[in-house]
Amino acid sequence: MPVLDAATTAQLKAYLANLRRPIELVATLDDSAKSAELRSLVEEVAAQSDKVSARFDGTDERAPSFAIRADEGRAEAVFAGLPMGHEFTSLILALLHVGGHPPKEDADLLDQVRGLEGPLHFETFFSLTCQNCPDVVQALNIMAALNPNITHVAIDGALFKDEVERRQIMAVPTVFLNGQPFGSGRMDLAQIVAKLDTNASARAAEKIAAKEPFDVLVVGGGPAGAAAAIYAARKGIRTGVVAERFGGQVLDTMGIENFISVQHTEGPKLAAQLESHVKEYEVDVMNLQKATALIPASEGSLHEVQLENGASLKAKTLILSTGARWRQMGVPGEDEYRNKGVAYCPHCDGPLFKGKRTAVIGGGNSGVEAAIDLAGIVAHVTLIEFDSQLRADAVLQAKLRSLPNVTIVTSALTTEVLGDGAKVTGLVYKDRTSEELHTVELEGIFVQIGLVPNTEWIKGAIDLSARGEIEVDARGATSVPGIFAAGDATTVPYKQIIIAMGEGSKAALSAFDYMIRQG
Repeated sequence: MPVLDAATTAQLKAYLANLRRPIELVATLDDSAKSAELRSLVEEVAAQSDKVSARFDGTDERAPSFAIRADEGRAEAVFAGLPMGHEFTSLILALLHVGGHPPKEDADLLDQVRGLEGPLHFETFFSLTCQNCPDVVQALNIMAALNPNITHVAIDGALFKDEVERRQIMAVPTVFLNGQPFGSGRMDLAQIVAKLDTNASARAAEKIAAKEPFDVLVVGGGPAGAAAAIYAARKGIRTGVVAERFGGQVLDTMGIENFISVQHTEGPKLAAQLESHVKEYEVDVMNLQKATALIPASEGSLHEVQLENGASLKAKTLILSTGARWRQMGVPGEDEYRNKGVAYCPHCDGPLFKGKRTAVIGGGNSGVEAAIDLAGIVAHVTLIEFDSQLRADAVLQAKLRSLPNVTIVTSALTTEVLGDGAKVTGLVYKDRTSEELHTVELEGIFVQIGLVPNTEWIKGAIDLSARGEIEVDARGATSVPGIFAAGDATTVPYKQIIIAMGEGSKAALSAFDYMIRQG
């Protein structure tokens, strides 16, 4: 039975027309149903181009798996499992890049990849429902395609559960380099190369320090920052964006169904579209740069933003759009067992807890949606809510209460995460009515308790609310003339993508108006 439908097969055939050199697919199979499915996939791929051949005599340690090889094996990427779902794009790109089609990345960055010394053997554990995993898989596959000193195998954690247990992997994506932990969570090509190339930060700092002052400098690259940059650049003024990671929290968002005129999209796709749109204009984008201090302008000077790498940027006006991050519980054991059972993305890490006991902390929409999703995978879900009742929409609560493997606990405060030193074994919560402590034995805890603004670095420089949000007026202006703010880091209510975009656009128009009035 075909793995790919007719439309996908036609699309694949069109992509493979871009191959510049022959490639070979070498599969390692056993007698499992998944191996039979993978054989069909490999055969279907090979049938779409005369530059693709297939063999089924592989000897990889994992079955089912297959390698994509070119240049007598000097360029190689390996998939252990079936790269479908979010990873199907990773398969297409791996075929193209190993086949000589150039990656759409900055030329200087690709030269850095080619210059890395090896051997560097990467292993990435992913899940097919993880929206962050493809970025890591695709980046490492690019490296394997460009540099013969680098190899990469992408491993479906749900398929190789024994290995996941043995290596104590409790979050995806998790990357190993030469058998040792290298990183976890979303990483793009630039971030991975920066970890390997120890001189990259110093070179970036030197380059940034030499830049002329900007008319508008946007700090943050999420929806608000992207919108602000586009609106500023369209005014013909010198615009820069400095961001810790372009796309911001949107990169961690799964399904987006309330972005008006777009019925459905996903966070990483939207983030890529935002970046592409910004780069259509003359905007100086400085990614992977963390702001650490803000020095407002004094008489005759410019606003200054200091960066973690030691460089600083100056501008006539600033737009602060640093967004927010997941709020942590702040209890003993949470930091110790992060990615060892404590997780913040049920879509990414849920499949690793199949058949296990889990908890969700938080009874808002995010928490209840997470519990519903997990209930279809795990053995049992305990939802713990601080308030006396759930705060999620009624339709979500009804769905949650209909599930047989869910326990709802309200008026409860989580006080401790328990573990055995290697992984989570339970949690303790206090009944806020009786003050009694209860222990729940489990293997996974998913924290869904809202957001905290990324504003610690500007405390004392501009006015913040009691919750740490940047205080802004109706025009997006802060307490300091010439500094504006937008998005989830501000006091504007309703933290939504579409609202952040509108506020970013407004802040840019306000900054332009401010400069005109200043002469």
